[in-house]
Amino acid sequence: MDQLKNQQAVGIWNGVFAYLIWGVLPLYWIAVGEVSAPQILAHRIVWSFIFMIVIILVLKKWHLVITDIKSIITNPAAFFSLFFSGVLISANWFIYIWAVNAGHVIETSLGYYINPLISVLLGIIVLKEQFDFWQKISFLLAAGGVLILTVEYGSIPWVSLGLALSFGIYGLVKKKANLSSITGLTFETMMVTPIALFYLLYVHSQGTGHFGVSSSLSINLLLIGSGIVTAIPLLLFAEGAKRITLSLIGFLQYISPTINLIIGVFILREHFSHTHLIAFSFIWVALAVYSVSRSIVARRARRTKTVA
Repeated sequence: MDQLKNQQAVGIWNGVFAYLIWGVLPLYWIAVGEVSAPQILAHRIVWSFIFMIVIILVLKKWHLVITDIKSIITNPAAFFSLFFSGVLISANWFIYIWAVNAGHVIETSLGYYINPLISVLLGIIVLKEQFDFWQKISFLLAAGGVLILTVEYGSIPWVSLGLALSFGIYGLVKKKANLSSITGLTFETMMVTPIALFYLLYVHSQGTGHFGVSSSLSINLLLIGSGIVTAIPLLLFAEGAKRITLSLIGFLQYISPTINLIIGVFILREHFSHTHLIAFSFIWVALAVYSVSRSIVARRARRTKTVA
């Protein structure tokens, strides 16, 4: 029993630290804001791939990678799913970096609040999962919040929906690919690294590249570090997910967009109107309804299993 509790505690702290890092990432991208979003994205992809190779060497996971390579070679569907997931996560990173440096941190927060509900919706549509009464209530409330913002802006909040959809579909593709987190991230970044390298070589040939002698040491280090701040929270999350329940992960995932919102409102002083408050309140209530209902369902399932 004590060992189980220790494992759960380790899992919780891994999850908490992962979401804390994701929460404060806007400050990192702002620090490197003099570099264009496409270049930041390209560096993030390349250095993430390099860092994952280092991780594989340090953790001696080559046997795992080789096993996954063999399964991918014999399965073209797995190869294309990895390429697709690489494109999706790159799109998600680009939207996020651009939005942060364009002063839309609050919209990124909304996107990641909506994301869990988008993931459930995709599960229902694509995987034919069940859709109960409380999930319907959650979606109606979330849709109400998005509709309020749409009316306020006079246009659809594309940043929020783009982040939620790209990450939601990415999660769906990852679920179907069924690879380890280390192998998955390594292959995803490897698939798009040639494109990123080609782009970086092009901008440097045009004299508009920011990496190297034309940039300060701090900017160069931040660009290199973009791979580290990308990989570490993903690895922490993967370790946490092994040890704690899905419902607990569901609660922890709200840490990140909450920190994003606090940074956007209180540090970056982005405009947060009464309409924003009403819309976010709809989203918060939707997430509360969804999370509590999932916890109740999970608890009942455990009781039924125990009785059986």
